[in-house]
Amino acid sequence: MSPADSASAHDKPRAARAPRADAQRNRDRLLEVARVAFANAGDTVSLEGIAQQAGVGIGTLYRHFPNREALAEAVYAAELDDVTAAVEALLEQHPPEVALRAWMGRYAAFVATKRGMADTLRAGWASGRIAIPVTRERITGAIATLLARGVETGSLRADVEAADITVMLLGILLTTAGDTGEQTERLLDLMLDALRPSPVPR
Repeated sequence: MSPADSASAHDKPRAARAPRADAQRNRDRLLEVARVAFANAGDTVSLEGIAQQAGVGIGTLYRHFPNREALAEAVYAAELDDVTAAVEALLEQHPPEVALRAWMGRYAAFVATKRGMADTLRAGWASGRIAIPVTRERITGAIATLLARGVETGSLRADVEAADITVMLLGILLTTAGDTGEQTERLLDLMLDALRPSPVPR
């Protein structure tokens, strides 16, 4: 291979990588703006407005997210990733029972901000345009990690299943939808009290 051919061969990968990096930055920026927009405006959010705030054209938005449902699902998935990934950091900072309560509060906030886009998500799931998320499994997995650590330290009950905690948590969040948050916080505190070991053997 001649020097010219070699240089050309080296140049091609660099030229090919640049658009992909730009595309990823555009996608990340669109998701960043969409997170805030959906939290503030819910299903009434304007896709044109999101594109404008992200500094891209509406065509760029549609290349990454072909419809509103796809964008809503991407926002939902990204924030669910953040919520489930928070477990280890919380355990590093707090005792297990405190970490569990902090995590439940964080998940409650996640659910509250997603109510505004619930109609869009449900429509996409029902039609099959977007995949049904494995939310419950991921939430139960996060709780299982927190519970296991609490059982090891003796700060959380060993006779409770993570799936049971998921059901209680979802029940609280479903029945307190639309409240000011005070009742949710009070019920989460009561739930944590129920998960502490009893001083008297059961």
